[in-house]
Amino acid sequence: MENETKTTEDKNKMLIPASIIVAGLLIAFAVMYTLGNSGVQAPRGKDNIANTNPAVADILKIREGDFVLGDPKAKVLYIEYGDFQCPYCGVFYKTIEPQIVSQYVEQGKVAFVWRDFAFLDTINGIERGESHMSAEAARCAGEQGKFWEYHDKLFVNQKGENKGAFSGANLKKFAGDLGLDQSKFNSCLDSGKYTEAVKKSTDDGNIAGVNGTPASFINSKPVTDTNGNSVGAASFSIFQKIIEEELKK
Repeated sequence: MENETKTTEDKNKMLIPASIIVAGLLIAFAVMYTLGNSGVQAPRGKDNIANTNPAVADILKIREGDFVLGDPKAKVLYIEYGDFQCPYCGVFYKTIEPQIVSQYVEQGKVAFVWRDFAFLDTINGIERGESHMSAEAARCAGEQGKFWEYHDKLFVNQKGENKGAFSGANLKKFAGDLGLDQSKFNSCLDSGKYTEAVKKSTDDGNIAGVNGTPASFINSKPVTDTNGNSVGAASFSIFQKIIEEELKK
């Protein structure tokens, strides 16, 4: 499958002051999501090896099948590993991502890539639960040129982990809401066409050192705190500083 590049004119994300205020309160304590309700940590890879492991260097670049927002040839490549059920990925989507898009992606300075790191169902013993199914569904929507619209639809409809928000029926309804060819979408999702692709993306994230979601990499470098843990949905200024430094190189 060829890379799907979506122009930022189609994205048109806008910050809504009221939502920013609410999300800001969440960010005060939402540093990163590494634990599920069961208290089991996400699959953990080796930390801070992005610049030393050749396999990781290959993973942390635009690859065939990636969904790219903005210019793939931009000077800065931003990769987010996330789980569509992750509440802090939802915070990131509502607060930080729009600022990255408006200030950098729309200016042609940053290419933004989503990568699946589906784990919030498997830590509860479900091999193909809502984390994996939602990721597969987004890829099925991508076949019809609407990955990013479906990506947005999923985050808008988060309602807790493994509580049915991303059931098969709901995922199919979302496709209908977006005007997708329902028959093609249903067939894609039911067949498990992208089951292995989602697992591979998650495995690659583990190799790259992802230890929770959202996990960010800017020009192949993990955005981490002093302990080597991803900063998750922390302040936008943290990401802005790194992006600005990369743009000056």
